[in-house]
Amino acid sequence: MPSVIAFACQRCGHCCEGVGGIVMSAFDIKRLGDHLGLDRNTLLERFTEHVGGRHRLVTGTDDYCIFYAAGCAVHPARPDVCRAWPYFRGNIIDADSHAMAAEDCPGINRQAPHSEFARQGRDYLVANDLCRPRGEDVPEALVSDTNPDTPEEAEHGRPGFDAS
Repeated sequence: MPSVIAFACQRCGHCCEGVGGIVMSAFDIKRLGDHLGLDRNTLLERFTEHVGGRHRLVTGTDDYCIFYAAGCAVHPARPDVCRAWPYFRGNIIDADSHAMAAEDCPGINRQAPHSEFARQGRDYLVANDLCRPRGEDVPEALVSDTNPDTPEEAEHGRPGFDAS
């Protein structure tokens, strides 16, 4: 058990605000469509926009995720990017990115050093199967180390992130 918890969600919704952040993989689209009882095309037409070759959730007129209304309306089926917050690649490998995220996210414990945040983040991402090898529909925030050490890692991705 760590001596300090690096992150504990406060359900403030700050991470649900902003345009263009929730890139969805094919698996995210299927999971969300199944949850909502919608086929792929209907989900994509109603709730996403296609930008830069990727599907991302649209925002409402309040600039929050279309599914945010005093909480996540699709929490059990939320995309992997949402599941991973705040343990994004940039926040794990870069102390300055981590510090900026902590300014906006009251759930990030500012008393936890970046090294502990990064360690807990890597553990969380691996335990929740959220590390991804770079790919066509993989959000950059979830991309794990791109230099696998073994053939198995080359095929399935390396667990965690590396600052090197």
